[in-house]
Amino acid sequence: MHQEHRFVNLSDEFDATAPFYAEHRPGIPDEAVDLLARRVAGKVHRVLLDLGSGTGQVPLALSRKVTEIDVVERDAGMLAEADRRLAGLPATIRLHHTPAEEFEPPSPSWRADLVTISRAFHWMDQPLVLSRLEGMTAPDATVAVMGDGSLWTARAEWTDALRALIQEYLGPERRAGKSRTYAVHGRPYREVLSDSAFHHVEEHSIPVERKWTADGVIGYLYSTSFASRAVFGDQVDAFEHRARALLDRYAATSGGLTEHAVFTLLLATRRG
Repeated sequence: MHQEHRFVNLSDEFDATAPFYAEHRPGIPDEAVDLLARRVAGKVHRVLLDLGSGTGQVPLALSRKVTEIDVVERDAGMLAEADRRLAGLPATIRLHHTPAEEFEPPSPSWRADLVTISRAFHWMDQPLVLSRLEGMTAPDATVAVMGDGSLWTARAEWTDALRALIQEYLGPERRAGKSRTYAVHGRPYREVLSDSAFHHVEEHSIPVERKWTADGVIGYLYSTSFASRAVFGDQVDAFEHRARALLDRYAATSGGLTEHAVFTLLLATRRG
């Protein structure tokens, strides 16, 4: 798993994306849920810490596998959506409106058994987060860094055409909000983890096939930092009109809008 990004404050860049994120972002595969659940199986008290939680997809998927969940998200809109989605679940839920780098445990004795970071590690100060986790995790805890790319990085005829259309409006560089471009420095996540206290790393790759609709793709794009409504500004309606025409054309001529992705999990512990 690749593609790290230097730490930036993106709270303002995700304004108004939370409803799109909650409705249109794909969840994590069942096989990934099973792998994560096994990491805490057999424990009476099972504490999940989810960093960069977004709208709470991972806590929602694991809510019946753990007894406590701490949800950490820097964006207030995302956290509000997570609160709504996680209401009434059997686990004890605590919400923390803070960056992962600044999370403080709810009590001095608190320790996480499983830490998950899904599709968010690239926005974090990775060495700082991993260093801070040393003092707030159980000795046998697992740190799970996972993700599967995006429709920007997907390679299919229809996603290539869609990316070209986005670039026609926003320029050739992938955007990271209204005023930034996405900067990749190329150090693999596995290497970052290996340089931390959680240096024993297992990698699991899960093939995923997704069937999209035009509505789903547009909603997904509006949930991202590279193609949100705010990034397009006053060109958003013109873009959407052309994007829907493009997607409808490919759906009609290519047998549907299919994405083939690989969901990768890096499961890191202090020892094997």
